[in-house]
Amino acid sequence: MTISAMLLEQLKKLRPNADFSGSPPRIKSSDGATFFVKFGSTNETEQFTGEAESLKAIHAAAPGLAPQVLASGISDGHPYFISEYKDMGRLSERSGQDLGKRLALELHQYTSHQGFGFHVPTFCGATRMKNGWYETWEECYSEMIKDLLDALRSTSRYSTLCRKGDQVRANVIPKLLGSLKIKPVLLHGDLWSGNTGVDSKTGLPIIFDPSSFYGHSEADLAIARIFGGIPSSFFRAYHEHLPKTEPVEQYELRGDLYEMFHYLNHTVLFGGGYASSAERKMDVLLSTKL
Repeated sequence: MTISAMLLEQLKKLRPNADFSGSPPRIKSSDGATFFVKFGSTNETEQFTGEAESLKAIHAAAPGLAPQVLASGISDGHPYFISEYKDMGRLSERSGQDLGKRLALELHQYTSHQGFGFHVPTFCGATRMKNGWYETWEECYSEMIKDLLDALRSTSRYSTLCRKGDQVRANVIPKLLGSLKIKPVLLHGDLWSGNTGVDSKTGLPIIFDPSSFYGHSEADLAIARIFGGIPSSFFRAYHEHLPKTEPVEQYELRGDLYEMFHYLNHTVLFGGGYASSAERKMDVLLSTKL
């Protein structure tokens, strides 16, 4: 694949005197810079906008933690964005510790004055998160779960799972989340090991492919616990710098509730055993006296 005229025009705005070589997603300039370039189809505008806006928000909250978006937009109906290119390796114990600290002290301290949610739709995997703004975290999270349950209901295959999910929304979410004293802070939204790395040049942690929104900080830890791969030093450092939300004794239950979202989303995306995992989380939540 060659560099299209549209992308070349955007690259020239960034480096007017440079020549460019390579093909998307990795483009090099003659003055030594390397860019990550994405160019989408006309029906991918929301995906590109959601990712670009998420990366911009992360850069504002924690500069250098995610690749910086240098240009983004729509040309002839096709979305694009250009960002820094990062050569990355896997997180180590040390970089995992650094990531936990940066999340706790920077990303999860960056608050919204508009409430819980996000200003554009984003995509968690291929699942569209409609977002919008909510006054409370209880309302925001309940709506996120509702959207996933509605997607599953439309398949007519998950009636028991959806019935239990409705019970969690009615009886668990208000009790677990309704009384939390929290501010809406910026989340990555899909923080599993495959969306993390370490910059090969600097040794510093990098996060990417976000599905950001403003929510409860603890929700950003859920998918990392499910799939593993992120060093234990990450979790230790995170809570050294950002203590668990009160009531601390409900921390594990909140973790079950936040993991339930990702199991439901993976059921929407892939089916299979993820539905059983989601239902097990629901059973724990529904059987606990709150």
